[in-house]
Amino acid sequence: MDMSSDFDRILFFEHARQTCESTYSLSPLDADNLTRWGGVLLELSQFQNGADSKKMVQDAMDKLEEAISINPQKHDAFWCLGNAYTSNAFLIPDLEDAKEYFDKAAHAFEQAFEMDPTNDLYKKSVEVAAKAPELHIEIHKRDLAQQAMAASSSAAASIKVANKFKRNELKYDILGWVILAVGIVAWVGLAKSNLPPPPPPR
Repeated sequence: MDMSSDFDRILFFEHARQTCESTYSLSPLDADNLTRWGGVLLELSQFQNGADSKKMVQDAMDKLEEAISINPQKHDAFWCLGNAYTSNAFLIPDLEDAKEYFDKAAHAFEQAFEMDPTNDLYKKSVEVAAKAPELHIEIHKRDLAQQAMAASSSAAASIKVANKFKRNELKYDILGWVILAVGIVAWVGLAKSNLPPPPPPR
């Protein structure tokens, strides 16, 4: 995905977040608005890093839980809440700690599917939720392996860059002195050729 598309998405979802926020100030018991707000916060969390992403996911969970407390039959809020719980679980490196949120996500997806059993997306979410802990293990193993590889390749790359820099430094030093010498010779030659003519004899 290119950066302009990401920027457009951020602008779109940020505008939607502000709209939901202002709607909430006028109508705090609007479950549809709270559900939209939670979904928008989940989308925006994808563009954040670390603690900011985690905070945005937590805010989304709060909004969705509030929507469900207002309207306990709001199946799309349950589905979004399942996504929020899943996102939160993937942000937790330890599987035992993440498992609590995977379980909550599975329960939320099941509730959404029970309320609307014809919805294929809800059905697929229930199926995928069962596989989420395995995916969590794979992702975090891969992250650890990549971090280890990055650290070792970073050290090796630093050594290569340092050696290459030393070779290039000598080359550029010599080249710099040659250019300076040529510049001085050209300047002296130019100065001699532009001497004013000698004064006429008296």
